[in-house]
Amino acid sequence: MDWLYNFPFQFKINLQAIDDSVRSFSIKHDSFFSAITTVLRNFVNIIQSVLDFIPWIVVIILVFIAGWRILKSVSKGLLYSGLLLLVGASGYWNMMNETLAIIIASVIISLLLGFPLGILVSASDRADRMVRPVLDTMQTMPVFVYLIPALLFFGLGKAPGVIATTIYAIVPMIRLTNHGIRQIDEEVVEASLAFGSTWFQSLVKVQIPQALPTIMTGVNQTLMMAISMVVTTSMIGVRGLGLEVLNGVNKIEIGRGLLSGTVVVIMAVILDRITQGLIEHSEV
Repeated sequence: MDWLYNFPFQFKINLQAIDDSVRSFSIKHDSFFSAITTVLRNFVNIIQSVLDFIPWIVVIILVFIAGWRILKSVSKGLLYSGLLLLVGASGYWNMMNETLAIIIASVIISLLLGFPLGILVSASDRADRMVRPVLDTMQTMPVFVYLIPALLFFGLGKAPGVIATTIYAIVPMIRLTNHGIRQIDEEVVEASLAFGSTWFQSLVKVQIPQALPTIMTGVNQTLMMAISMVVTTSMIGVRGLGLEVLNGVNKIEIGRGLLSGTVVVIMAVILDRITQGLIEHSEV
């Protein structure tokens, strides 16, 4: 009866052949991947330079204004600016900027790729059926798996961190752009076409404005998923708050891990609440 509990046969998959083929592909096209690495590294460095250039007090004031004007609450503006003051006072301001640079770069790339892809998928049921299992795979694949090809093709540092984060975070942007455009009443779209609009004019002037709240939700979810990759990407050499959390875990330093993890939470909460406020404004 042993065969009832132990599978009686197994396929022998040559994992070594897969590894060798991927490595040879990486070596063969090294110049191509090196160029992408350089571009991404420079892109992140530019964003970080801008963040470092802005005085801390200006950032805190801007967060207060955002909380006040976008969320319509002075108390929330004071709360979020006070939380940022705690981040600076605890000595994590520069690490926060390093982490924010990676997140912003990944979100920008995700939006630039995910938004047009979502529009294209929304225009075709066949494309939707083809893309859906790919998105399901991207979203359910363990995030650590993304680190392997990113590390192999792009080495250690910021570039593979941006690549791995983008692959993981782009999915909600594509899904919600597609869903937002598809949920628009067909009669509204047909009316715009009947009045002489081209497909592109209908898309820009009717469909995207109607779908904007859903699209903005996609932006929010993309941002949150990018933040969730902070600690994971530290395993391939991305510096910042994620590396501080990882060091705290590796050295079993509870205070270090707890404090750096709290800074990640503060950053995530502030970004989430502000983008949620923007979503509410888009619904008006």
